[in-house]
Amino acid sequence: SDLYSEIGIASWYGSESGSKTSMGTRFRPNGVSAAHKTLPLPSKVRVTNLHNGKSVVLWVNDRGPFKHNRIIDLSHGAARRIGLRGLAKVKIDYLGSAD
Repeated sequence: SDLYSEIGIASWYGSESGSKTSMGTRFRPNGVSAAHKTLPLPSKVRVTNLHNGKSVVLWVNDRGPFKHNRIIDLSHGAARRIGLRGLAKVKIDYLGSAD
């Protein structure tokens, strides 16, 4: 199966604690979730930090990042799991949608 994957720059977000995601659920910065511009919401993806090989499986439940050179915004909790402190080059593997 040719499931989607892409490589690019990931960032993280956490200051919007308590705000709503694009799906209308509450954003939990210490949870494990992410924002992506185009993947269906929600989507399950594996994000691998190409600098250290650590990966995390999470749900994309929000839209973003809105900076042109980033492909995904991780919650602070997800970023911590893969050792992401600022920006990092990552690989995203699409694992499916919720339905």
